Amino acid sequence: MLYYLFRYLEQFGVTGSGLWSYISFRSLLALMLALFVSLWFGEYFIKWMKKRNITEVQRDASIDPYGVNKVGVPSMGGIIIIVAILVPCLLLGRLRNIYMILMLVTTVWLGLIGFLDDYIKIFKKNKEGLAGKYKILGQTLLGLFVGLTLYLSPDAVIRENIEVQRQGTTTEVVHKSEAVKSTKTTIPFVKNNNLDYAEIMSFCGKYKTQAGWILFVLVTVFVVTAVSNGTNLNDGMDGMAAGNSAIICFALGILAYVSSHLEFAGYLNIMYIPGSQELVIYTCAMMGALIGFLWYNAYPAQIFMGDTGSLSIGGVIAVLAIIIHKELLIPILCGIFLFESLSVILQVEYFKWGKKRGRKQRIFKRTPIHDNFRVLPSQLDPECHYVLGKWPKGSWHESKITVRFWITTILLAAATIITLKIR
Repeated sequence: MLYYLFRYLEQFGVTGSGLWSYISFRSLLALMLALFVSLWFGEYFIKWMKKRNITEVQRDASIDPYGVNKVGVPSMGGIIIIVAILVPCLLLGRLRNIYMILMLVTTVWLGLIGFLDDYIKIFKKNKEGLAGKYKILGQTLLGLFVGLTLYLSPDAVIRENIEVQRQGTTTEVVHKSEAVKSTKTTIPFVKNNNLDYAEIMSFCGKYKTQAGWILFVLVTVFVVTAVSNGTNLNDGMDGMAAGNSAIICFALGILAYVSSHLEFAGYLNIMYIPGSQELVIYTCAMMGALIGFLWYNAYPAQIFMGDTGSLSIGGVIAVLAIIIHKELLIPILCGIFLFESLSVILQVEYFKWGKKRGRKQRIFKRTPIHDNFRVLPSQLDPECHYVLGKWPKGSWHESKITVRFWITTILLAAATIITLKIR
């Protein structure tokens, strides 16, 4: 809103109005405003929740050895994050931008699903929360909405990057002058950093383009669901999910910025995406909101984000990567979330396999994988065989696990960007 106001005032020569045309100015302003809103609103929200005794359900001491310090801590802290994202985006963003619209819809939609889950847990005293099938349904609907919007919207276009031979052996990356709809996405380790979904579906003959878009929509649904649930699993320790997500958002913000800048896109040999600079505003707002939330969520937490936060954050990360055609970098960038999900899947399947053989067995001490590091020796089942029962020796304090996961995510974020130059 303020963006349109000051762009209008610029016509009358109002001093300072021209600053609002700079993405760097609006992005940093969004970060600071989101941080301020998160800190200010967070304090009052926590007091309001405590006054009404709206707190987290009792934690199982056998799973969380530090849970005794977390009784009576309010949940639904994701509301703080969502408000802190929406305020700067609505004030500083271009609300007619198709990408900004998609991000705002994603934030609100998954926030509502997460809120319903937390509401059932807290007010209905049902630890299971919203049935899993309804969460998956909500994530699937969002994935379909995002995928079809990117397919149908005339504003969601790219300018493809191509390599041109100059003066013998010199190669220069240029972008086609015409912006087009495309089923191409960025993939590391290959010559042009591009993979075309339509080429994958080339066996469909003359219908390969339409089949490519169908594959793209299906990939979108899968990525949204997987990353959203992976973030939800990662939200098991104070500051864990918020810190990891802030780091991932920083990396995506860089990718969004270079994708919207012709010269930088040429340097990295990635496609140029007109209009994606507005995503930098969003990522900065999200980083500010998450950092402000960490003020209260760092160990020992004064509030938990709950599914209201974790589901929406994961979905936002997924949709952001899809919009800038970087969804195939997600396994590297969100490696922590991927490992959390895989650890649960492997643990369950290995346990079932052992049960059929009449043997009690597990791979890890406990999953998701972050719980594996805080299990006390006395908490292990003496009748169960653990493949990695001696890793690690003893248990780590929760804050140490959290910081080490942050460091791992920083390395993965750096590797994600570096891989674009390794081909």
